Amino acid sequence: MGSDGPPLPLISVVITVRNEERCLAQLLDSLLLQEPPFEIVLVDSESRDRTVEIAESYAARHPELRIFSQDGSRGIGRNRGVTEARGAWVAFTDGDCFADSHWLHELRGGLARAPVAAGQTVVVGKPSYGALERVELFQSGYDVTYPSCNLAYHRDLFERLGGFDPRFITAEDIDLNLRAVRAGAAIQYVPEAVIYHHKRATFLRFLYQAFWNGYGRKQLTEKQGSLWGRYRMGRLLTGQRTPLALARLAAAFAGYATRMLTGSGSRLTPDPMTTSSATGAAAH
Repeated sequence: MGSDGPPLPLISVVITVRNEERCLAQLLDSLLLQEPPFEIVLVDSESRDRTVEIAESYAARHPELRIFSQDGSRGIGRNRGVTEARGAWVAFTDGDCFADSHWLHELRGGLARAPVAAGQTVVVGKPSYGALERVELFQSGYDVTYPSCNLAYHRDLFERLGGFDPRFITAEDIDLNLRAVRAGAAIQYVPEAVIYHHKRATFLRFLYQAFWNGYGRKQLTEKQGSLWGRYRMGRLLTGQRTPLALARLAAAFAGYATRMLTGSGSRLTPDPMTTSSATGAAAH
């Protein structure tokens, strides 16, 4: 970029963490290499390991890192992070990830073209886990399942949408993306904006994650209505033929069924304030 060009917008990188001492230093090292200007807003949710100690050691040397505490769901933590953020654009990642050195540069390019940008998430760990594709869901031609470990928003759009719905156990990122597209926003996919994600270390943790993903998908249908017609069923079924994929699918359906059977007292009806705030929310 030439010296006479317009200044780059400040991006606030919001991270929610809990007990991430194993991966946090690698994540922070990767973020500190990013194209400026940026800041890092780390929100800790009652970690019981050395997560906060590690974060504070980095903050003492790097003023662009600020640390906050917030218990509750991931949505609550991310919303707190955006509240504390100073940037006009916000990017999200997780404590068990690390970023390619050009991540923010590429996301900036995506956000210059659309109010929502999503990058490519590459799994690090057991190859067979990482080979399984995301179960995509489409709205108005856009895949709305891009995960919040590699997602960026114009802050004004994020705030007009009401942020993440804190009631979700999982799938709060899908819900946010779905509301953004319904409000008229485009999602720009930027495959060059790469985040590396450490996959679950054991088979049981893999199934545990799949269970809660299924639980969250049921929460999503409670709030958004039936979404089965928005899945590309042929591609979904084609990608579920290996034993590992079938195990993931079974765990996800168990989570879905668990929500159906046990969630009667906490159904997610649409939030009128969120719905009304989304009207005309697409950024130009």
